[in-house]
Amino acid sequence: MFGMNSKKQNKEKHAVTNEQQVQEQEVVNTDTTTNEHDSEDKSAKKTHAKKDNRDLQIEELNSKIADLSDKHLRLQAEFDNFRKRTMKEKADLIKSGGESVLISILPVIDDFERALALMKDAPDTDAGKMGTQLIYNKFTEFLRVNNIKEIDAVNQTFDVDLHEAITKIPAPGEEMKGKVVDVVQKGYYLNDKVIRFAKVIIGE
Repeated sequence: MFGMNSKKQNKEKHAVTNEQQVQEQEVVNTDTTTNEHDSEDKSAKKTHAKKDNRDLQIEELNSKIADLSDKHLRLQAEFDNFRKRTMKEKADLIKSGGESVLISILPVIDDFERALALMKDAPDTDAGKMGTQLIYNKFTEFLRVNNIKEIDAVNQTFDVDLHEAITKIPAPGEEMKGKVVDVVQKGYYLNDKVIRFAKVIIGE
């Protein structure tokens, strides 16, 4: 009887032990599952954080690219403007330099014309007259080749854009009032630009 009770007690003890082990195993399994869920959540959070960080980096890089592209376009435009401005300045310098030389020749032409006017009574075979006429012809041809032409003044209506009035005299006729009666110094165009105004006498 005592032996049977002992066996029964052992069985009960063994059952309790098994039940405790099952409970402990369930706790372990629960902890493991919880840990696995926690691990998955942490992994998901890390992945999401990495994605957010990557998206932020891409956005920053795109912003930098757009900024650099804008700066590049601005620099290109500024350089193009600088190049055009420099070319125009060079062209203007060459043009103004050539214009200055041509203008400085005009008084020489005036002197040759005065000399020829004084020689008008000399015979055409006169060596001095022939030489002066030859040089004068070369100068006038030089002016023509360089697009310099004389401004028409005599008998023309006075124009402040072309003429410079030196004085006024009584007009020889009614039709000459307000017109150029005589030219004291010839005026010239360079292409379509007036480089020297004609100095004139106006009838009134």
